[in-house]
Amino acid sequence: MTSSSRARRTARTALALLLTTASAALTAHSAQAATTATQEVAYHGYHLRVPADWPVIDLATEPDTCVRFDRHAVYLGHPAGQEHCPTHLVGRTEALLVEPLDGTGTATVDRGTLVAAKGTATYAPGPATAAETGEIRLAVPSAGVIATATYGTGRAPAERILRTGRLDGQARPGASRTRKAAASAALDVAAQPGAYTGKGFDACAAPSTATMNAWGASPYRAVGVYIGGNSRACAQPDLTSSWVSTVTGNGWHLIPTYVGSQAPCTSFGHTVSTDPATARSQGTAEADDAVSQAQALGLPAGSVLYDDMEGYDNTNSSCGTGVLNYLSAWTGELHARGYRSGVYSSAGSGMRDLAAQYTTGAYTLPDHIWYAWWNGVADTDAGTYVPAADWADHQRIHQYSGGSDETWGGVTVDIDGDYLDVDGGGSAPPPSTKYWVDTFANPPVYASPTSTTRTGTLNAGTNYVYCKVWGRQIGDTTTYNHWWLKTDPDTGPAGQYVSAYYLTRWGNDEAKDNNGTVIPDC
Repeated sequence: MTSSSRARRTARTALALLLTTASAALTAHSAQAATTATQEVAYHGYHLRVPADWPVIDLATEPDTCVRFDRHAVYLGHPAGQEHCPTHLVGRTEALLVEPLDGTGTATVDRGTLVAAKGTATYAPGPATAAETGEIRLAVPSAGVIATATYGTGRAPAERILRTGRLDGQARPGASRTRKAAASAALDVAAQPGAYTGKGFDACAAPSTATMNAWGASPYRAVGVYIGGNSRACAQPDLTSSWVSTVTGNGWHLIPTYVGSQAPCTSFGHTVSTDPATARSQGTAEADDAVSQAQALGLPAGSVLYDDMEGYDNTNSSCGTGVLNYLSAWTGELHARGYRSGVYSSAGSGMRDLAAQYTTGAYTLPDHIWYAWWNGVADTDAGTYVPAADWADHQRIHQYSGGSDETWGGVTVDIDGDYLDVDGGGSAPPPSTKYWVDTFANPPVYASPTSTTRTGTLNAGTNYVYCKVWGRQIGDTTTYNHWWLKTDPDTGPAGQYVSAYYLTRWGNDEAKDNNGTVIPDC
């Protein structure tokens, strides 16, 4: 999908919240900035230099501004009024949000936040994370502010901005408040989206509780919320564990959505690799990050977490293969962490590719699908894109319309329309048990125990397998094995099969792990 094309109000360039003496210094600096194509912005005594053509928006005077990270801008103050965001913005570029560090909304210190040393605004890179987040958060307690610098391709531009940070005489210390782990009030939240058949909607930013209360007059009882990801474009000031507890307590069903790396043949700043092993590692890392975000919001195990994979050219085979490997690993890791897997994508690309793999066994497929097909029909029929027999057990959401303003209870929100037929999701799939075995060679792997088309390789050494299936014989009349072990190979798609013939111990037609435990049937 593409972002709404409706004209948006151009943000006015404004601001430097300084006293008169500091303003004079800023004026002198502005003359120099004109020749260096930068401008200096200041907030609560914290200064940064940004490109001269970036608009600077004071959220105190323009509270209805949508704080979005898919375009260059500086936002100063707390985001509010996010109901005015265009629907379904996706992707990130370089942008900056500076807020008071007061523990409200997004202005909290979490485990991923860097903290400048006392008396400074110094940015020092933190340790690398497995998942690319698309943002750097820096708390500056000596000025009582927190900066969120987002980026598209590569961290360097965001880091350059943060390295220009300095304090002036107006800076005053503020409390560095830490985000609490899932609040006790949210512990009674059921697995989401739960059992529900009917209409829902999704908006770029989670609406406030007041808006959700007003929309109790609507025909909708489910709402999509964007819990994280390096391609999430809108700020989420209202999306907290308290919001989750309140909204679900009022009868709303949530569609927790993670907007992570996009297809390799798209122009987004964060993309999936075309290398299968790298794509799988991205899917695993981003699934782990999604679980962390879900847990921080109080969304329990058993919930369906939906990966948002925007439309792509699925005639590009390497692009589609990268997506399938990413999503396969995404699903496998969510299952290992006790969550269910969902995938959102366009009916003509992501859904068509997933449906083509429904019976092949080559990839681990999601438990639920959510497809964009804007035919205006509120049902879960996917037409020719997904056969009716696939994902047929209350496992579907249909996004049937997009980009429309609707008003309920006197409050207008820009939404996409959805129709859900989903089950309770209360019983989480059990984590996949790994059985460790030694292999004496680099055995080939296959999509099934009867296939003769090689899909990859499992390197010699100690490896894990999940279960066994009886299949074609490998070996000769003296040394042989009919058992095949499901595993994630070193090259090729996840969830493939390797012959137990390659185990370094045990006898013919035996399949045991290194401790002598018989590997269970799949």
